[in-house]
Amino acid sequence: MKKVITSIISLVTMASLLVGAPKKDIVDTAVEAGSFKTLVTAVQKAGLVDTLKGEGPFTVFAPTDEAFANFWPETLKNLLKPENKDKLQMLLTYHVVSGKVKAKKAKKLESAEPVSGGSLKLSVKDKDLFINNAKVVKADIKTSNGIIHVIDSVLIPNVMKDAHKKTSSTNHILKQAIHKGVPMFNSGHHAQTAALYMKAGNEVLGQCSSSVCSSAANTIKTAMHKAKAEHCPTSQAWIMRHAFDQVLASAN
Repeated sequence: MKKVITSIISLVTMASLLVGAPKKDIVDTAVEAGSFKTLVTAVQKAGLVDTLKGEGPFTVFAPTDEAFANFWPETLKNLLKPENKDKLQMLLTYHVVSGKVKAKKAKKLESAEPVSGGSLKLSVKDKDLFINNAKVVKADIKTSNGIIHVIDSVLIPNVMKDAHKKTSSTNHILKQAIHKGVPMFNSGHHAQTAALYMKAGNEVLGQCSSSVCSSAANTIKTAMHKAKAEHCPTSQAWIMRHAFDQVLASAN
């Protein structure tokens, strides 16, 4: 009889624990919340659904849809393209830390290492927890495979900040060259236009030496190689102009 009673008590205790435990994983919890549509779409595009539905545990700093709306729109649009899947993965995994890190523990830390590599700065201001410059607006949302902390802005790895700055600079260089070159070309000064465009191309290559803007650099480098092989200034100018247009179009 005692064994029967003990077994019943054990089953009741286990059942109560199961009822109290979160049943939804990180992805399903985000989907159900309804305020992380952009994040969920990005996770799907990046092929990270299975990872974030895995055993974990993970701590996810989840930007809201409003936070993504304040993110660089042209950058996000490009990141969602299939060819930029690796960069999107880097951005998203910068928001993920291995293990369960509750807010109480996080407030005692100065930094954390995200899955992407690099470092996240943790700080407390007026009792609020900040991850880099993002404020945690809702903490400790429990899931079956980790914890979600809701943040009010997108966390951006330094390498992506550098890429954004260089892309903006590249676009400025090319637009300025086209602005000066069009009337010059239309006035019949084709050689001067070609020289102007080649100079702009060299400027882009000079500030795009790293891999962060390799696509633009490769396009310009290929165009310059073709232009140098031409003896006709008109052809040289058009080759460079087409390359400029291609780089600018890819940034939109």
